Amino acid sequence: MAQQQWYKGAVIYQVYPRSFQDSNNDGIGDLKGIINRIDYIKSLGVDAIWISPFFKSPMKDFGYDISDYRDIDPIFGDLNDFDSLIEQAHARDIKIIIDQVLSHTSDQHQWFLDSRENTTNDKSDWYVWAESKEDGTAPNNWLSIFGGPAWQWEPRRGQYYLHNFLTEQPDLNFHNPDVRQAVLDNVEFWLKKGVDGFRLDAINFCYHDAQLRDNPAKPKDKRQGRGFSEDNPYAFQYHYYNNTQPENIEFMQDIRALLNKYPGAVSLGEISSEDSLATMAQYTQGGDKLHMGYSFELLTDDYSSEYIRTTVQTLEQQMTEGWPCWAFSNHDVERVASRWSDNGEINPAQCKMLTALLASLRGSVCMYQGEELGLGEANVAFEDLQDPYGITFWPNFKGRDGCRTPIPWENEQVDYAGFSENKPWLPVDTAHKSQSVAEQNSDKNSILNAYREFMAWRKTQAVMITGDIEFIQTAEPILAFYRTLNNEKMLCVFNLSAQQARLSLPVAITKAYDTLSHHNATLSNNQLIMNGFGCYYAQCS
Repeated sequence: MAQQQWYKGAVIYQVYPRSFQDSNNDGIGDLKGIINRIDYIKSLGVDAIWISPFFKSPMKDFGYDISDYRDIDPIFGDLNDFDSLIEQAHARDIKIIIDQVLSHTSDQHQWFLDSRENTTNDKSDWYVWAESKEDGTAPNNWLSIFGGPAWQWEPRRGQYYLHNFLTEQPDLNFHNPDVRQAVLDNVEFWLKKGVDGFRLDAINFCYHDAQLRDNPAKPKDKRQGRGFSEDNPYAFQYHYYNNTQPENIEFMQDIRALLNKYPGAVSLGEISSEDSLATMAQYTQGGDKLHMGYSFELLTDDYSSEYIRTTVQTLEQQMTEGWPCWAFSNHDVERVASRWSDNGEINPAQCKMLTALLASLRGSVCMYQGEELGLGEANVAFEDLQDPYGITFWPNFKGRDGCRTPIPWENEQVDYAGFSENKPWLPVDTAHKSQSVAEQNSDKNSILNAYREFMAWRKTQAVMITGDIEFIQTAEPILAFYRTLNNEKMLCVFNLSAQQARLSLPVAITKAYDTLSHHNATLSNNQLIMNGFGCYYAQCS
């Protein structure tokens, strides 16, 4: 049972393969690059690697548009490379989680090429097709996240097809049972190859409202983030009908039933809905749906103890049976070292504190590659942009390339910081070179070594892995909570600001942990004095 629940409290390291390590010097990272750096990942003390898509794809959305779910795109390697990666990771007791993009395919997938030909072929209803209105306009007012209508006219059929994302990413019709089974068969292909779990991309987008009802308008003051630019018209609607439909629950159960055939295999659902926390709770309750839920709630610009406390408490109240997974960064949002900084400058003490804070919340943790180095958002010139999202919304929104630039392995003396011997697909940020792995390895006080030290300590504290969480009501900028397991109680306190802060402790301390290099806090007469971005851990009664 313990092995089957390995994911509880796990630290999952997200690898964006295009930007991790290039092994063949074509400027694009690949599976062999991950293998070549597997010992580095092991040194981080993480439990699993989540690998963003590496499947065959036209790369219109850099792998999230899949044309063959059972093959590796040649730029990343081949199936033998993937088998080697599984073997090398498992030999180091590291689990492998892979992305599965189930709600849509590439428009170059054979299913879609067949489906678009006419209304009578075997795949004719495998995608979401609809007649135009009498005036020839789209069937309803649904919008694409990447800009414009979510409907594209297809002259071969004389109908529109739905795409919640890029035009080149048509949505599958999950109301068709043959589609559901084919998708599950693709998932099982990778289970048979030995993967330990799946990060399910946009999993609440699988079903659409069969009646194609219009989404209602959203007032201007309600158009908050949720992982897309606020000047994107997508934010102007309540997305009640183009995703998060009731029928999706049964599909979650189908996924879980399949995973149950492979002991230890887990599911992590990415959820972005009108009420993501409620959807996370719903999709993980009962033990027959997803193992974990993952949302954008802490990937926003909001940075305060009140916001973090309220967000986590709200989920704790709603997710009474499931298991949360938290993240501060990923491949879709500005890097947290920049996003939550006061002035855009990277503060090493804050980076260390944020690592500790994220890994101290109840739940599992997704750490994005480069977070352990304290990398900030890269500056990418318009002429270097690759992300279609950023190109469309430039200059108001530069897209996601700033968090996707290559990892700096070596310092500025080495071409392209050791990522590749040739020009990378995105430029290596000049500021990142001084934060390279090589530079930080040799500095005992570096962000990287503090990361390793904290993760090693965390593994020795069962209360930090699976213990309950109870927040203490504190004023800004202090965030404080207890983690409890059986008779053990751990106090965790964080100063979210650069200024010194104080807290009168409500409990007696029995043992403080002073060994972590990022601890900048002292206790005097029950008064906790915390330096800027300090954090404090202690057993208490």
